[in-house]
Amino acid sequence: MAGFRIGRGRDNRTQQQQPQQAPPPPYAGGGGRAAPPYAQQHRPPQWPQAGGGGHQQHQGHQGPYGEPEYFGDPYQQPPGVDPYANNPGHTQAFSVNDDPYGNGSTYHAGATPAAPTGPRLHWKQLLSGIVLRPGSTFWQMRDYAVWGPALIVTFLYGLLALFGFDKAREETINATISTAIPYVLTTAVAFVIGGLILGAVTHTLARQLGGDGAWQPTVGLSMLIMSITDAPRLVFALFLGGENSLVQVLGWATWLGAAALFTSMVSKSHDLPWPKALGASAIQLIALLSIIKLGTI
Repeated sequence: MAGFRIGRGRDNRTQQQQPQQAPPPPYAGGGGRAAPPYAQQHRPPQWPQAGGGGHQQHQGHQGPYGEPEYFGDPYQQPPGVDPYANNPGHTQAFSVNDDPYGNGSTYHAGATPAAPTGPRLHWKQLLSGIVLRPGSTFWQMRDYAVWGPALIVTFLYGLLALFGFDKAREETINATISTAIPYVLTTAVAFVIGGLILGAVTHTLARQLGGDGAWQPTVGLSMLIMSITDAPRLVFALFLGGENSLVQVLGWATWLGAAALFTSMVSKSHDLPWPKALGASAIQLIALLSIIKLGTI
């Protein structure tokens, strides 16, 4: 009996000396063992693993380098950031709204990278710029109305254009002053009205072809182009007559120059490629060629 009691006591002491192991907490979804923190799941293999039951109880309170974690997980991601992004088996989401090259839309008129720069040009700079630097002049004046220079220059051109036609010049010279002056003034007004109509036609065609320019700059600049480009032919026609071969050659040359200026002006004012700009100016060019330069009508 004594030995039995001693043996039983020895067993009790042996059981009392064994450390009490704390059961591991179960998974949130079941499974029997708690999942280690995210930082410990990605611990490199060269880091030593904590051994022993007593150390396993404090695993959740140590950082990835074995030091105590007093300020939370150093690998904790800020709110709104996927902690698994760019890891094997995971893909980071991205947005396509910040495309620096636009939203992929096709080119359309009016989508110019920058607005015209510079103030309104003085009438002297405007007239000289149409001849010497047409591209920059049309670009700078694409949003400005030029009614003053356009009406005055076209009216003065109309006063002299009558003498470029042989038959009309003879009738005007042989008529009395009281008859010639109203005739000349009526012709000048007709040229102004004709310039307005042809400019409006050019603007309408440009809009039909996809342009988005304003009608006032288009009409005013077209009147200036019509008057300025025909000035060399008109100077020689006043003395040599409209049927002279030199005048005819100058008429064709200045007509080609007018076509180039009309194309450049419509292209800058309406943001159109040059084929469409030339097509928008076709009716006005045909009218100028047949009525003024060649005098066939």
